[in-house]
Amino acid sequence: MTNPRQLAARMMMVDIPSPVLDPETRAHLERYRFGGVCLFRRNIQRPAQVRQLTGELRSVLGPEVLIAIDQEGGAVQRVLELALAPSAMALGAVGDPKLAEQVGAAVGRGLISLGINWNFAPSLDVNTNPSNPVIGDRSFGSDPKKVARLGLAWARGLEGAGVMASVKHFPGHGDTALDSHLELPTVNKPLDELERTELYPFRQAAAVPVASVMSAHIVFPALDPEHPATLSRAILTGWLRQKMGYGGVVITDALDMQAITKRYPMGQAAAQSLKAGADMILSLGKPEVHRVQLEAIAEALEQGAIPTDQAAASLQRLSQAAQRFPSQPRPYPKAQLAADRRLMDQVALRSITAYRQPPRPQADQKVLIVSAGSAFSAGPYGETLAVSEFAKRLKKRFPKVHLFVYDPKNATEYLEPLEEAAQKADFLLVASVGREPLSPAEARLLRQAFRLGKPAVHLALWNPYHLLALKQPAFISYGFRAPTLEALVRVLAGTEAQGKLPFKTRGSASPAQPERAKS
Repeated sequence: MTNPRQLAARMMMVDIPSPVLDPETRAHLERYRFGGVCLFRRNIQRPAQVRQLTGELRSVLGPEVLIAIDQEGGAVQRVLELALAPSAMALGAVGDPKLAEQVGAAVGRGLISLGINWNFAPSLDVNTNPSNPVIGDRSFGSDPKKVARLGLAWARGLEGAGVMASVKHFPGHGDTALDSHLELPTVNKPLDELERTELYPFRQAAAVPVASVMSAHIVFPALDPEHPATLSRAILTGWLRQKMGYGGVVITDALDMQAITKRYPMGQAAAQSLKAGADMILSLGKPEVHRVQLEAIAEALEQGAIPTDQAAASLQRLSQAAQRFPSQPRPYPKAQLAADRRLMDQVALRSITAYRQPPRPQADQKVLIVSAGSAFSAGPYGETLAVSEFAKRLKKRFPKVHLFVYDPKNATEYLEPLEEAAQKADFLLVASVGREPLSPAEARLLRQAFRLGKPAVHLALWNPYHLLALKQPAFISYGFRAPTLEALVRVLAGTEAQGKLPFKTRGSASPAQPERAKS
């Protein structure tokens, strides 16, 4: 393969617009023969449809096609018909590497049954910043050694089931206050601190090695003062390849994220990523985006900006990965799917965490759930929590459940209505349902619920760091998928909460958003 455009295409993973290969998409893929395709929720309808789609992708792009997805667990899951894994932080609360490996294996069995051979998971980000707007529950916790143990066990299970893991987001997204989907974060730590925290899990992953690593769109001045990691040869080649000795596949995070697009032309970003040491770029957008990035890579190959031997090594790594993890679907018996779902139920129940000896309602009490109706979250999430779903499940154990729903954008307007509604209740479940930090107005409203003279408990149904903003007795679920909500209902009804907080609470900054000056 000597044609620069053919070489460029093999080092690109692209997306497609729908659940089927329409004639235009098929022609686009046939023309360029990209090395991989990343699937999103828009591509998923039902298992049989996904198997047909991946079969068509193999037919068009060849047997070594890499078909990827984000099936991390918790909120970030694209295929909802499989066994739904709890979040990484839920596994952090359980703290059992053997169980983490079993969960990774169950995720892998489901994906390979659909012909998906690459999962962009797990996250090895060490979440030390409570205000982190995009990692949070996607991390196994704030202890780098624990993150490494659990994350590598999860990856081992996934790869043992036939799906390539991709540890992310190298060198680490756990201590950022900005979301790289929207802005370019900087982690301005001294090198020794990076070595102890952010880099530690990735060094362990490189030693295994886990089959692939995904780069982060973050600037680390101690490693490279100029470029985000994705575009940094000092980081991807100097640190990951040379100092850590990593020999697996390196793929970029999506190049359509605003951390990149606000600062670099799309073609330049694509070529510079590969020049820096990535083997494959994640090129998302319309076909024109794919074409522009392909042409930029081809030009860099022609001009020698991406050396021929470097490109050949990348293609060899990608080919070896595709041969080790072929996309051919494997059988997934119904009995195994049922067993995997029971496993997820078990993990969810063991993960529920009690904070400050929270009280529980009685079955015959009038229980009022105080909550925003649903939570919006930008970034990698396919959907968000609707509290009405939790209320339905709770009503099976507590028949006198009622909802008090407020608009978080106008939370302070609900102070008086909340007081009136609370007078008719015996017990308050004060639920925080968002991924982002609580706004000052929302935090004020939820704190007010604890001053109304009624027994109350905080339920952190997604972002566990909300407990630091309210500082009230709480149950933490680390997510909102069906197994987790069922587990939380069981705990509220009296089952022991077995989870342990996987992050520090003392000395942590409150994750409530700061007041903003009006302009």
